[in-house]
This record gives sequence, structure tokens and C-alpha cells, in this order.
Amino acid sequence: MSAKTVVHLIAAARPNFMKVAPLYHALAGEDWCAPQIIHTGQHYDPNMSDDFFRDLKMPRPHHHLGIGSGTHGEQTGSVMIAYEKIALEDRPDWIVVVGDVNPTAACSMVGTKLWIPVAHLEAGLRSRDRRMPEEINRMVTDAIADVLWTPSPDADENLRAEGVAQERITRVGNIMIDSYELMRPAIEADDAPAAMGLEVGAYGVITLHRPSNVDTADALEPIVGQIVAASEKLPLVFPVHPRTAKKLDEFGLKERLESAAGIHLIEPVNYIRFMSLVSNARLAITDSGGIQEETTYLSIPCLTLRENTERPITIEQGTNRLTRPAELLDQVNRILAGDWPTGQKPDLWDGKTAGRIVEDLKRRIAG
Repeated sequence: MSAKTVVHLIAAARPNFMKVAPLYHALAGEDWCAPQIIHTGQHYDPNMSDDFFRDLKMPRPHHHLGIGSGTHGEQTGSVMIAYEKIALEDRPDWIVVVGDVNPTAACSMVGTKLWIPVAHLEAGLRSRDRRMPEEINRMVTDAIADVLWTPSPDADENLRAEGVAQERITRVGNIMIDSYELMRPAIEADDAPAAMGLEVGAYGVITLHRPSNVDTADALEPIVGQIVAASEKLPLVFPVHPRTAKKLDEFGLKERLESAAGIHLIEPVNYIRFMSLVSNARLAITDSGGIQEETTYLSIPCLTLRENTERPITIEQGTNRLTRPAELLDQVNRILAGDWPTGQKPDLWDGKTAGRIVEDLKRRIAG
């Protein structure tokens, strides 16, 4: 290990940067490793991206593919074409992909076909719902990656059930908890509730963006009705995703939310401001994956508006519950009445995942 090992860290959607940052810092602190950040550009807003890199204390990306949005096929194909050129010209020793977005599967395929070892961080999660593009990306990536870093025992079991050899699997814990702990001082200093005139522990946070919830009026209207009713019980802060904002306008539902005294509609905010809101909230209502994990870590009740979750440990051990739209108000009332489990932090969700990844990678390289 005299020459430095070059590791490409693939970051696409904004949550990927949160997962890459702790690992980048841990690898950059090793004398044997030279980590490089590859920004595929799936979500690219110059202002928000600059904020992310500054907040996360990361350098600007070593390579920016500039892919942008598009259909699943366009995005996956464009990433493969662009990243293959990078990997051929500036060949890394290892490629680390994270999560379940299209570039995760695309870069895994590039690396595997070029005989570059690929490691998947956040491997083994399964919703059992193949209608979700993320599920396909997870399955494809786990099938071809050389190393699978898992966050929880259920992920290990999923991989073994699919015939994955045990030597490819290492449970390292939840990297998003590392991100939270990395940013905790800034999150606590932000004091977002006070800035919005909210009382700590006396409001809820909403995120909503999945096609199954927002793309049709039949799905979105009942959710809006339940949110409005819930806002009469406690104030609700709703950072509105661009996809959701478009559909609220299209279906004539935005005015219902705006006219509800207890609902605070705001633009999407950066991670520090968002987690300042979440960490001080009484409850969260979401269809996101990451928030299920963060609320479990923080022992905050979470209502997930989905039929399934790829993170069942947040239900089995944590504070998360799958909730049908028609049940939302009833579940909010349960939480406010104190009828909700406090949960526990799953094993290895301790802010030390990046260090375990470094040790596993070092061991595999030496081996």
C-alpha cells in the first residue's frame, strides 16, 4: 500500500452527499488513500450544491458529469457514458456507490465491466416493491458489486437469501447517523423553530414527494385533507418539494394548504435547517427513506405515508409506523396523547460507521 489507493465516491442526489461526506473525511485522513468525489449532477442547483459542500466541509467535486434530469433510461445511460470516460482516463482503484438512485446502478455497471472493484454503501435494503425504481437500482447494484456494506441485520438477511456470499457482506451501520453527528453543532446552533416562531416539541414536519402520493389528484387530495385536519391539532411545517408544488398547483390544492392557519408552507431548505426543524419536532410525516432513520435515531414519532418500507428496522426497533392517508389524523392524535413507542437506536447507528468502512476497505485491500 505504498502508492495511495484512489477511491471514487459517487454522489448523485442530494442525500448522497450526506452519506459521502463522513466517508470522504475518514478516507482523507488515511495516509494510504486518495478519495475523489464524482458528482453525477442528477440534482444540480448551483446555490444549494455550494451550500452543501461548504456545510459538509468537502472540496469541490474532482469530476462533475453534469447529467441533470431525464427519464430513467436517459439518466442511467448518460451516467454510464460519462462516467466510463472518467474511469478510463482517470482509473480509480475502487468505486464506492451509495443508496439507490439511477447513477448508483449506472456507475456499478461501469466499474464491474471495467474490472474495477465496486463497494455499495447502504446495501441490502429491500421494500419488496418492484414498482419503485429505487428497488430495481438496489437489486441491480447488490447483484454486481464486489463489497456490500449494510446498515442493519435485515439487510444482511436479504442479501444471504438472494445467494450473496458472506465474504462480500460487512455490516457497518448507518452512515446517515455519521452525517447527523458531523453536522450536529451547526444543527443545534441554527435554531430553526425560533426563527419560524415555533415552540420546540410542539409542531410537526412534513415531507412529501413520491409519485404514488403526489402524481394524481386521487392520491394527493385525501392527504391534503388529512394534513389540514392535523394542522388544527398542532402547527405543521411543510418544505414543499418541487414535484409536489407542481402537482398542488395542477390539482388546485395549494390554496387549501395556504388557507390553513396551522400550516407553514416553505421552500426546500438545506440539511442544517431541515434537521434543526426535525430534531426539535413533536412528530414527522413523510414518504422519504432517510427521515425514517433520523427520527428513529432521535426517538421522534414518524408517520410514513407508504405501503412498505425498505427500512423495516425503523418499525421493528424504532419510532416509525407505516400509515395510510385515511389514518393520518388518528395516528397524529395517538402521538399527541402519548400513545407511541419510544423505540431504541439500532445496533451500530452510533456515528462511527465511516470508521468501520475505512477498516473494512483497508482489510480488503491488504488481503
